[in-house]
Amino acid sequence: MISFWIVVLIYVLLGLLEVGPLTRKIPSIVSSEAARILIIGGERTATKLRRYLMIRTIMSVATGGMVYVFALALGLQLAAEWGVIAFTLNFIPFVGPFIATLLPTFYALAQFESLYSALFVFACLNLIQFAIGSYVEPRVAGKALALSPFLVLFSVFLWMFLWGLFGAFIGVPITIAAITFCAQSPSTKWLSDLMGAPDNGEVKDPSAVQAGAGNVDAHRR
Repeated sequence: MISFWIVVLIYVLLGLLEVGPLTRKIPSIVSSEAARILIIGGERTATKLRRYLMIRTIMSVATGGMVYVFALALGLQLAAEWGVIAFTLNFIPFVGPFIATLLPTFYALAQFESLYSALFVFACLNLIQFAIGSYVEPRVAGKALALSPFLVLFSVFLWMFLWGLFGAFIGVPITIAAITFCAQSPSTKWLSDLMGAPDNGEVKDPSAVQAGAGNVDAHRR
């Protein structure tokens, strides 16, 4: 795993060194419209990826803080350590949170010498992980990144199924990049609008909606 991450780091560094030259080459190689899509899409994708990483960090801090408070209130020893472990492992989708709940559970079994106490710790920690990781984070990320919360969660499951643990890492970034680039082209903007965050039923231009419905009815007739 260490050798794999070293290779990834080398590729990232080499790629960053070529960002400037590639930006200058694109307009001379492709058409002006394609160049606009590539350059603007790349810049907006980078902005959204930084925003996603910030959200991920905030959610990890919240998870670690709640685990710390719960362990402290329950009298579980090493409460601060469990909070730090939960914060760190929360960056590893699904597998990390499971390990972060399993370790304190075994420790609670040894400390309290009660199976029911250990099961209570396991259930409460999983509830914290589920509430933040499967409900709060997808909604916050979806709103901040203009993505459907369902699409955020589905991306993690899909790419984890395809590529395992590493797929879970890159699932949401791949979806962010795809939707952002789709939004730059008039021919694919409908896909970006369809997969974007819900608008809570708000209609900005009712006349346009009515005209669109009239066109659909005319097409059916």
